[in-house]
Amino acid sequence: MPISKERKQELVAEYVEILNESDGFVVVQTQGLSVSQIQGMRNALREQNGRYLVAKNTLIKKALETADWAIPEHLLTGPVAYIFGRDNMPGVSKALLKHIKDEEFDEKMQVTGGMMNGDILDAQEVEAVSQLPTLDELRAQLAGMVVAPAQGIVNAIHQATGGVVNVLQAYLDEQGEASPVAE
Repeated sequence: MPISKERKQELVAEYVEILNESDGFVVVQTQGLSVSQIQGMRNALREQNGRYLVAKNTLIKKALETADWAIPEHLLTGPVAYIFGRDNMPGVSKALLKHIKDEEFDEKMQVTGGMMNGDILDAQEVEAVSQLPTLDELRAQLAGMVVAPAQGIVNAIHQATGGVVNVLQAYLDEQGEASPVAE
């Protein structure tokens, strides 16, 4: 059943909004996935702030044009799905590729490429993006870099005070007095 012109405009506006909120997307060719398999994929992607979307290629092209994104014509052919990442494209790519491997979807789902930060990616580049640290991993690395100098200062103070206590203890031992530290 054909989609009305008004409905197409609504969908394009929705896709433009999704594009404006995302930092990229992956295009996958799909065939023969059940509804429960697709729902499992959606759940895995949602955990990484990703979104799985099946849309007409012509409407996605119109949305890309409207949002002023490059149009990867060679990726937008045949039965495809779009996986959008919001502020975590490496995490979304990693979750997608892991899910495909874990669920043994190699025959039913093939990554053909994608886009990230305005660049058109092929399948190997999507794989490379999935190897980048996720947003949470970057946050942990940054926290580690901030905490490491503070930990060094704490260790230095601890060693310095320990040294002072040892010197005082030695002095008291020489004087033959009872040690207040030992009590």
